[in-house]
Amino acid sequence: MTKLNTIRLSVSETAKLFGVDQKTIRRAIKNQEIRYIVVRGRYKINLASALKWSQNRPTIRNKNNKYGIGQYVEKWKINSKLYSPNPENL
Repeated sequence: MTKLNTIRLSVSETAKLFGVDQKTIRRAIKNQEIRYIVVRGRYKINLASALKWSQNRPTIRNKNNKYGIGQYVEKWKINSKLYSPNPENL
């Protein structure tokens, strides 16, 4: 089994990523809804935990799709079959 590096984000990075206010992220930390560690007095938020949290909350999911990284998902879809993953390899 390979060990994966955990991606950690600051409060401001997490807020920008999901299209929400920093207060929303700090509230989630206070309510222990997302996992984090404290490094040099600053919160470092576990990205996987933040993703799970954002998808379980309809309001956050909607803001993510409208203002956060979710607004770009349609643009990232591959339309050319030449570059699409081969279904046989998946």
